[in-house]
Amino acid sequence: MAEVTLDKITKVYPNGFQAVTDLSLELKDGEFLVLVGPSGCGKSTALRMIAGLEQITNGDLMLGGQRVNETAPKDRDIAMVFQNYALYPQMTVAENIGFPLRLRKMSKADRRIKVEEAAEVLELTEQLDKLPANLSGGQRQRVAMGRAIVRQPSLFLMDEPLSNLDAKLRVQMRADIAGIQRDLGVTTFYVTHDQVEAMTMGDRVAVIKDGLLQQVASPESLYDNPDNVFVAAFIGSPSMNLYEAQVSEGNGQLVVQLGDQTLGLDNRALDIRPALRNYLDRPVVVGIRPEDMEDAAVATDHPADHRLTATVAVREALGAETLMHFGLSATQVESGDPDALDELGDDEASRCTARFSPQSRAKPGDEIQINVDTIKMHFFDPSTHEAIRS
Repeated sequence: MAEVTLDKITKVYPNGFQAVTDLSLELKDGEFLVLVGPSGCGKSTALRMIAGLEQITNGDLMLGGQRVNETAPKDRDIAMVFQNYALYPQMTVAENIGFPLRLRKMSKADRRIKVEEAAEVLELTEQLDKLPANLSGGQRQRVAMGRAIVRQPSLFLMDEPLSNLDAKLRVQMRADIAGIQRDLGVTTFYVTHDQVEAMTMGDRVAVIKDGLLQQVASPESLYDNPDNVFVAAFIGSPSMNLYEAQVSEGNGQLVVQLGDQTLGLDNRALDIRPALRNYLDRPVVVGIRPEDMEDAAVATDHPADHRLTATVAVREALGAETLMHFGLSATQVESGDPDALDELGDDEASRCTARFSPQSRAKPGDEIQINVDTIKMHFFDPSTHEAIRS
């Protein structure tokens, strides 16, 4: 096991493209850190620099307290797990897992012991004599992990290892990888574009955009206290609803002007976010998570002035919850996520998504009242997109 430090790591390619800029991160011994961001944000480049597969332009990379910028990949005591498995099709599962040990000239008997130990951890004992072609996608990914485990490295690097699996297998493998990492206690740097993977697997999560680190914190902290609009929208599914708004105070009551509607704001908001007082009667960006809204017909004891009125456009009944999509006249704020922007059409500029309980019977075309848990609303500076807090 080892501590890993990235000290202002920068990568500039020969054509002048700067993929990563001044990236500073510290991985504690045995920690599972996830680097997450949209496509093309520089996360895989960062992983490849740690692996030694990309040259570092500027900055220092420390593994176990030693600077390793110029150290060859084979001498860094790391093991990688790729998204495409990279298995040898002509070798059995046992031979694939044991291949790194074979390169080390380990005896056949000792290799067999190590392979069987890894196979037991990964529940592959019954598959050891099979070829990769006879395995499921999840089993193939386990074999790839087994090949990394037998090396007993000080650092695991995982580059979107679940992206080729179907949805059901991804859920299972998320739990399996996290559990195996905890059991082994090996420091792990995991790269993904899937924020659900990041939130469910990492001890801490680092969010990156355009090669720049946006925030690093525990999954809970990222969700509850995003530092900016991008992190707020990127973390959470469905994404946070973001709109231009204005906060004002009158007769001892805080209100948010959201398009053509006025929403009462819990007065404790100023205690939680003291800096919000500096934005009274000024434009702000307001964020409302889908799960902080509910059909008023289901929860009737909510304050009447903490409600929005809208007409349901689309209903998605998912069993344990119901997603409601409706329009607001407020101007939507772009988060800066290129993947999200690709999916956003002009006719959806004011779309809002709410996560209702399954008891809601609202259907498309219905005008409904929507309770908003205003104490959980988020506020951001419209110019900097930074969170308004203290």
